[in-house]
Amino acid sequence: MRAPVRVLVVDDQELVREGIASLLGIQPGIRVVGTAADGAEAVDAALALAPEVILMDVRMPGMDGVEAVTAIGSSAPGCKVVMLTTFDDEEYVVQALRAGAVGYLLKNLPAAELAAAVRLAHRGVAQLDPAVTRRLAAAPTPPPAPAVPPPPPRGEPEPTAREVEILRLVAAGATNREIASRLYLSEGTVKNHISRILTRLGLRGRAQAALYARDRGLL
Repeated sequence: MRAPVRVLVVDDQELVREGIASLLGIQPGIRVVGTAADGAEAVDAALALAPEVILMDVRMPGMDGVEAVTAIGSSAPGCKVVMLTTFDDEEYVVQALRAGAVGYLLKNLPAAELAAAVRLAHRGVAQLDPAVTRRLAAAPTPPPAPAVPPPPPRGEPEPTAREVEILRLVAAGATNREIASRLYLSEGTVKNHISRILTRLGLRGRAQAALYARDRGLL
């Protein structure tokens, strides 16, 4: 039997923070190990409580969520941080993912879906709320995806046609199983493709792969 995923909830609004913690605490496979009211408290709690997944608000007084993600990536790199917020602004999304967040979700998720998202984040699966994906795809820059992807910057390896297909599905939040079903591949083959993509393109995870796809007009 698997140990429950250790979760830290970070939000500057006490009612929201405690509400999320209470709802998650009764979900199977989840153990809320603590809460924090801002980014600075989150960094301290990440070291003291060793959570495996952190649900982090974006806008908070003092150290905000994006700053906290960066600090946690340096001090507690094993933590997977998922932004959980009411803001789907493109700027926040891009900043958070570039800082190292593995996902960006909105607070209107039902408790069971949020718990499922925590479990996926623990496994390293990047997740973007559908509204967030639409916002990134509709952003004025970069331009909409062309029929043929533009060449990468000089010195950067160019993804193959199959890798472009996989990158688009990763950016849409598809799991390995969903990608395998869509492309008629085995899950093992998809996992190997994604590992090669991340290594060749110098990306730290699926969330950065989603940003790569966005920045090169592949969405």
